[in-house]
Amino acid sequence: MRKYLLIGVSAFVLGAGTMAYVSPIAQATIPSQKAKTYKLLELFGDVLATVEDQYVTEVDDKKLIEAALDGMLTSLDPHSGYLSPDSFEDMQDTTRGEYGGLGIEVTSEEGVVKVISPMDGTPAARAGVQAGDYITAVNGQSVLGLTVNEAVKQMRGPAGETVAITIAREKSDPIELKLVREVIKPKAAIARMEGDYGYVRLPGFNEKSTDALAAAIKDLQAKNPQMKGLVFDLRNNPGGLLDQARGVADLFLEGGEVVSQRGRNPRDIQRLNATPGDILNGLPMVVLINQGSASAAEIVAGALQDRHRAELVGITSFGKGSVQTVIPLRGGADGALKLTTARYFTPSGRSIQKTGIEPDLEVAQTKDQAQDIANRVWFSEASFKNALNADEGKTRKGAHVPAEAPPAGFDEKKDDFQLSRALAVLKAGSVEAVPKLPKPQPKIAEVTAKAAAIGGKPPVEKK
Repeated sequence: MRKYLLIGVSAFVLGAGTMAYVSPIAQATIPSQKAKTYKLLELFGDVLATVEDQYVTEVDDKKLIEAALDGMLTSLDPHSGYLSPDSFEDMQDTTRGEYGGLGIEVTSEEGVVKVISPMDGTPAARAGVQAGDYITAVNGQSVLGLTVNEAVKQMRGPAGETVAITIAREKSDPIELKLVREVIKPKAAIARMEGDYGYVRLPGFNEKSTDALAAAIKDLQAKNPQMKGLVFDLRNNPGGLLDQARGVADLFLEGGEVVSQRGRNPRDIQRLNATPGDILNGLPMVVLINQGSASAAEIVAGALQDRHRAELVGITSFGKGSVQTVIPLRGGADGALKLTTARYFTPSGRSIQKTGIEPDLEVAQTKDQAQDIANRVWFSEASFKNALNADEGKTRKGAHVPAEAPPAGFDEKKDDFQLSRALAVLKAGSVEAVPKLPKPQPKIAEVTAKAAAIGGKPPVEKK
């Protein structure tokens, strides 16, 4: 309640500050810091009045103030923001797991909309939208400089309508894709057998994720009682609800800590624990992660890694180690604040903010991806200028040659190399025991050219 109350009071003061004059007598009774705050609120009112009076065209006060609120919050970090009543309703639809749109998880980077990941089975995924793509226009109208909420609003709408999006992608001319909106119902879990081993993929963390994942695993077990282990695929999973992250990790853990949250006060620590009962009854697990695994997906992967319940295969995750609390204003009538209120820590006490979670066996999905890792062509939480700082002294791993990549002759279009290595780990019994492949060798000419383009030096691989 205290958090909600403080936000409510702040909103009231902002509204009053834009309209009222604080007398000199009243100011004399206000501590120095408060006096400065009221003076700045007066300045905001003066600027608003000047814009209303002198801007070249008439302005909408509501839009101006909402933009100011969002600007204030997004200046804190890339994940805080103001949600208008419509945006708040859209967010609730998303977490419920059903809405009309294209199926793209996006963020904002210096006024440009950037794709975190496309969602499985959606128009965006089928059209080939990729993590790291920039969306520069929607239906021919530039979205540069718009907030994420404004850009998303243009892409969402009634199912069946065509939406044209323009994409900027490295090493490519601008791409225009025409997509047809659908009612987006992200699949809560996708399950199948891979020989003697189960495979289950979780595309996101909405209100249905834990129950759907449990049902999918139980169905695999019922149909395949001799199942020897499980590959749990969290690649390109952008995260979602914290309680679902706890619930998913709880499926595989026999009690103990899943994650802790730590707010501004170092003593303000909240621990989320698992309950007894492992749905797999101890069968071995491998978790697949990549650069699109973020937030709740990283909580689950970090918990299973720290608790030695599973080994991780793939490439380093996105690195979003903060928790956002959605705080409705007047019950949602005035929208809501999406505010970063805590960092989260894995059971061993590590924060992955900016640094991401490193897999136990680093495996590039394609030869091109191996080249990109060596060239440091990477989009992550560390790419944001105003991202929360990482733990003191910690940085994200820089350009390097990954441990493994598809060998010559591997059909990258037909087969999933990371999945094949995850299955090899299960068959061998551990990452330590699995026979290692020869380390890939990026094309030095490409590395040198890339380094020259950014004014740096090519990475040197020590042997």
